[in-house]
Amino acid sequence: MSPLPHPIRDPAPRSSGAAGIRPIRLGDAATLRRLLVENRSWLEPWEASHPGGNGAAPGSGPLRPLIRALRRQQRDGVGISFVILHGGEPVGQLSVSDISWGALRSASIGYWISAHVAGRGITPVAVALAIDYCFQELRLHRVEICIRPENRASLRVVEKLGLRFEGRRARYIHIDGRWCDHDSFAVTVEEAPDGMLGRVPASSLSA
Repeated sequence: MSPLPHPIRDPAPRSSGAAGIRPIRLGDAATLRRLLVENRSWLEPWEASHPGGNGAAPGSGPLRPLIRALRRQQRDGVGISFVILHGGEPVGQLSVSDISWGALRSASIGYWISAHVAGRGITPVAVALAIDYCFQELRLHRVEICIRPENRASLRVVEKLGLRFEGRRARYIHIDGRWCDHDSFAVTVEEAPDGMLGRVPASSLSA
């Protein structure tokens, strides 16, 4: 019988240079809400939306209930969310979601980062640290990232990390009011025997 999901303990923070990740906590609510409000126009084209049109815009309400829900997912063993750090300060969020155990042992990663630190190589470091955590601590086998083909900034992240292109998923996720195609990229533990952080360009490691 395949193992059932089990609670995920808070991992230790991970970092390289000025960039890092740590588990999200309730005390991050005010900072993350401010960043979401300040970055509304920057993030909106890439954010999931409710097909019925009645979903609230991220940051429009208190984030503590959302963070509690994310922490429940961690206790249920189906996901874990991190804040992305730069110089020790939160500048974005990264989620490891849809964790499957048993014979599959896979997960998906999604992320966003504030415009004021975009382009500094922080996101590739954060994603590499998260994938290494998935492989080394959660003992997952495969991690995937799905990206809209128009999102050049996010595509550069998977290009820097050398994730394998698996194909296009037509009308995959409801984004900014419509069903949008996404390109799927993945990596398995066999493809990264030395870890993902070593794939990050040296210029990003000191970001």
